[in-house]
Amino acid sequence: MNVNVQSVNFNADRKLIDFLQNRMDKLETFYDKVISSDVYLKVENTSSKENKIVEIKLNVPGDKFMVKKQCKSFEEAIDSSCDSLERILIKRKEKLRVQA
Repeated sequence: MNVNVQSVNFNADRKLIDFLQNRMDKLETFYDKVISSDVYLKVENTSSKENKIVEIKLNVPGDKFMVKKQCKSFEEAIDSSCDSLERILIKRKEKLRVQA
């Protein structure tokens, strides 16, 4: 799957990008028709500890899904976002199976 990563207001290190790529590749086990994804990693300038934001836009044939999570670390936000996307993709696959 093609994953486009953009980090806003900071430079993402290689380890974080590799972690993201591995987690996104696992989504293909739930729905194999994923075309591409756009991932935005943002750091918000606030005093709270939960200032890491991950936005994922997932492109599948005929649809686009977007998930946005805010957590203490990027890894936690990526995991949470991917869990949500897994549930969305499973629902979509079931919906398509019922229609067929």
